[in-house]
Amino acid sequence: MPNSTIVVEKPWGRFVQYTLNEPSTVKILEVEEGHATSLQSHRLRDERWIVLDGEAEVCIGDDILTPALGAELFIPRETKHRLAARRGTVRVLEISLGFFDENDIVRYEDVYGRVTE
Repeated sequence: MPNSTIVVEKPWGRFVQYTLNEPSTVKILEVEEGHATSLQSHRLRDERWIVLDGEAEVCIGDDILTPALGAELFIPRETKHRLAARRGTVRVLEISLGFFDENDIVRYEDVYGRVTE
C-alpha cells in the first residue's frame, strides 16, 4: 500500500491524491473533547488519517503525537493506534486501504468496555 500522497500542480492551483485505483473506504471520524477511541489494530487494512479540526492526540505504535491541522498520518495494518480529542471536537478524515470490516478491529484498551477477548 502506498505511504505517500501525490500532489499535481494545475494552472488553477493543485490537487492532492490519496488513492488511485485501490479498494478504499473513506470516513470522517469525530471524537468529542475528552474522549478517545479504543487502542486498536486491524489485520486487513492500513489507514491514512488527515486531521481536519480540533486538538488531537494520536498514538501510533509507541509514538504519541499532537498533529497540527492538516497533518497526514499513516497507520500500517497490525499497528496499535488511538485517536483522542484534547480540546474541542476532533475530526479526522480516514482513508482505509484494503478490506474494510468493523469486525476486523482488535481492541487492547477501551474505556467503554469493548476490549476484544
